[in-house]
Amino acid sequence: MSLLQAILMGIIQGLTEFLPVSSSGHLAIFKNVFHVNTDMKMAFDILLHVGTLIAVFIIYWADIKKMVVEGVKIVIDCCANIGALISNTFFGGDKRYRKIVSGSYRKFVVLVLVSTIPTGIIGFLGKDLVEKAGENMLIIGVCLLITACLLMIADRTVSGKKTPKNITYKNAAAIGVAQGIATLPGISRSGTTITACLLSGFDKRFAVKYSFIMSIPAILGAAILDVKDLASESLSGGEIGCYIAGMIVAAVVGFICIKFVLVLVRNRKFKYFGIYCIIMGLLAILYHFGLFA
Repeated sequence: MSLLQAILMGIIQGLTEFLPVSSSGHLAIFKNVFHVNTDMKMAFDILLHVGTLIAVFIIYWADIKKMVVEGVKIVIDCCANIGALISNTFFGGDKRYRKIVSGSYRKFVVLVLVSTIPTGIIGFLGKDLVEKAGENMLIIGVCLLITACLLMIADRTVSGKKTPKNITYKNAAAIGVAQGIATLPGISRSGTTITACLLSGFDKRFAVKYSFIMSIPAILGAAILDVKDLASESLSGGEIGCYIAGMIVAAVVGFICIKFVLVLVRNRKFKYFGIYCIIMGLLAILYHFGLFA
């Protein structure tokens, strides 16, 4: 893979990760059409996703920092409650139990954890399927058409008023399932999860925030699973430079696109991206049948 290809893929990743048009689908199309060999297959895709995660951390740093602090406090309170249970059960103690989910940020942390569970299960079980699907332009095209349908639904969905205080764990689990399904190339993760959030009655701005923040554990988990692939590769300095360049470009472009998506959701302009996905999906299907050969 050349430096130019790495930069182009970084641009594609940064643009399409946050715009609701499927980054995995566009990367797969790019690789299939231009016969790009990334050597590490999904591992390079994960590095590009890590680049876009950097953009998420920058935009939502204040929220993420508070969530980390509250997450640590949740662990401390859980340990304290276990200690109280042991004391009360076996030693006749009368210790009071601490409330675990107190405050909006603690609820936010737990909601993200609940969403991550089905995403992780689906992602782990379907990893091989996803990798094979990325090599089939017909599947990619059909998935892009599915994304188009979801975006049309989102465009017609009225914004709700739910914030962490009002969101149920059932809502969080359903959105986690949606994110897991969106690992298929061509199905937009952001488009799918934002649509699921809006259908669940989320406030529009919080729907975007939730969609992007809940991607953090999912992408980090996938990156951890791919560490073995990274470790098994012997890369030259030039190749490492290409990979890093792609990741940095994805971070910069992704930062710009997050800002744009916030405006997009506020003005309900999903249908235009839906039309784009229809066009790209049909082109991918036509390419599969050799009409562009």
